[in-house]
Amino acid sequence: MPAEGGRSSAYHEVRDPVYPVSSALPRDRWVLTMTVPPTFEGLETPRLRLREMTDSDEDALARILTDPVAMVAYEGAFTREESRDWLRRQWQRYRDDGFGLWAVVLKETGHMIGQCGITRQRIEDREVIEVGYLFERAFWHRGYATEAALASRDWAFRTLPIDELYAKVRVTNAPSMNVAIRLGMTVRQTFTVLYRGHTMPHLAFAITREQWERRTG
Repeated sequence: MPAEGGRSSAYHEVRDPVYPVSSALPRDRWVLTMTVPPTFEGLETPRLRLREMTDSDEDALARILTDPVAMVAYEGAFTREESRDWLRRQWQRYRDDGFGLWAVVLKETGHMIGQCGITRQRIEDREVIEVGYLFERAFWHRGYATEAALASRDWAFRTLPIDELYAKVRVTNAPSMNVAIRLGMTVRQTFTVLYRGHTMPHLAFAITREQWERRTG
């Protein structure tokens, strides 16, 4: 898919071996600064509940992150310790930002089936606010990612003083592209990341606040 606006591909290296974040950027280049982080009290959709992850979610999270098929966009499965590091990183995000990747719980069973939420991310040399989503393989192709991501998108625009919301998608990850499109996002640019020793071309999808308001009325 071609990038819009004629921007050329750029490159940066992600040094965090587990979870690429934008914290390496100077604070004066953050797109979002808040004196008091927002309070997240959970989200609910027709089939799902989104809540902060706890230590009781460690096994459910590991089923996702240690699955080489689910993690193909990350060039392979994480170890169990890397999965624990990922969980600890979310707790840090909750404390520092008031948001992060949240547990997605299937109402019908009460089980965690994925993670979805809002994070700070880096594209080239700038910070963006991103909606991210990653689900257990047994629950793919049922619309859960779109359902959770729509709720997260709406929370971000209703809660945070942002003008745009992004989704960073590897160019080989067609299912994630489709979710971004269903969120009303379009491709803004291409960029390349070096992550876990691999060069990964990405697309930056985004939706503006004005576009979101038109879609949601």
